[in-house]
Amino acid sequence: MLEASAESTNYLYRQVIDLIGENIDSGTLKPGDRLPSLRRMSTNIGVSIPTVRKAYIELERLRRVESRPQSGFYVRGMAANALVKPSPKFGRSTQPVPVTGQSLMERVNDALYEPDMVPFGIANPCMTRPAAKALHRAMKRIMARAENRSISYAPTRGEAGLRRQIAYRYLDTIGMTVEPENICITNGGQEALLIALQSVASKGDVIAVESPTYHGLLELIDSLGMLAIEVETCPEDGVMLDSLEKTLSAHPVKACLFSTTLSNPLGVSMTDDRRRKLVQIIEQHDVCLIEDDVYGELLFDGHRPKPAQIHSTRGRVLTCGSFSKTAAPGYRIGWLVAGNYIDQVAKIKRSFSCSSGLLQQLTLAEFLANGDYDRYLNMLRPALQCNAERMQSLVSRYFPKATRTSCPVGGSVMWLELPNGVDAEKLFDEAIAAGISIAPGHIFSPCNRYSNFIRLSFGHPWSERIEDGLKWLGRKVGEMSKQSQYN
Repeated sequence: MLEASAESTNYLYRQVIDLIGENIDSGTLKPGDRLPSLRRMSTNIGVSIPTVRKAYIELERLRRVESRPQSGFYVRGMAANALVKPSPKFGRSTQPVPVTGQSLMERVNDALYEPDMVPFGIANPCMTRPAAKALHRAMKRIMARAENRSISYAPTRGEAGLRRQIAYRYLDTIGMTVEPENICITNGGQEALLIALQSVASKGDVIAVESPTYHGLLELIDSLGMLAIEVETCPEDGVMLDSLEKTLSAHPVKACLFSTTLSNPLGVSMTDDRRRKLVQIIEQHDVCLIEDDVYGELLFDGHRPKPAQIHSTRGRVLTCGSFSKTAAPGYRIGWLVAGNYIDQVAKIKRSFSCSSGLLQQLTLAEFLANGDYDRYLNMLRPALQCNAERMQSLVSRYFPKATRTSCPVGGSVMWLELPNGVDAEKLFDEAIAAGISIAPGHIFSPCNRYSNFIRLSFGHPWSERIEDGLKWLGRKVGEMSKQSQYN
């Protein structure tokens, strides 16, 4: 207990500051950890609540902790150098190109499922705090009620109850009106994106993508025989609108495939005003927009961005969502809000896979209807934010000083620019040999732009093994950086 005396009364809050600082420095309190409540700390060390509050506010001013509304005070991570501009700069004009790097994508994918691999290479946010028990309870209730129907086929467009729940969620969270009949349930978000692409474009067409962009989108474009063209993207603002305007004016772009609510790998969310302007530009050029909105529910602050479709006046925006990132990756349930393309979407869905799993759809409809989904997301978001802060702190501590990172506002991935001369593909090979999976930057561009970038996932339960993996990567990047300077 801290003892108050005439000389120390006015400085007790500094003793609280020292106590918290020592615990942060020793690792007892780690980035993302919640500090004891004002009342608990007051009781434990024998000082007044106002004294503790004053100390916490001073720690916040010193940027050692941060306050979160209605939640408390949390330890801040040591920030690495932030990416604030597109890098590498688009010094040369971009052109439509076939997607390259498929063999590396296959190697990255194969490594994800090797046993005992430290899983930095896979974006799987809901495994940070799995919802398995709540989903199992929901499924048991469904199986008891539905009996034989639970093992039957679902309608091609999907179970009516789930489509209603998704439509209601759009209305309840962002005030967006979506007709249930305009929703098609798919086998995960990837099938939704594939169907959307086939509905609006054909072989040989040009598809505009963010740069960097999610490598799975590039694989879809390649599989359909289409060409990709990169649009300059900022780690703070998202798609650069002047770059988009130039691209659409100079090239016969058929569709844009963007993630404006929360991008992968940058973790940036465009403002609603910029998203509105983006839709205006696209519709002025009579181009379709396919929005990959699978991370929109996972902003750390709980804010749900409005999908670009809400700003469309011509019905040429399609929105793809999924429960794979927010609830149950193994259920493989996604959806497509199809705009003016619902008939074409349903036809393609029927020819691809007839329908998606009915039991999983019924379970997720129950999960949403009884409030379990919202309760789960309210636990998942702060867990992901805590992991992000821990990862950023460890990158700052163990990676070379020249390393720069994105500052994700949600999701489960961080984008790192490594020192010049570090080959991300070589780092990938050495990391795999050490039992660590990463995603090298090459696969996030159709023409291998990001040779000294990597994407790391923090979407998994935090552990010493995770921390040891980051330390190993930091040391290896340091070694490679020094070698490149000598060569």
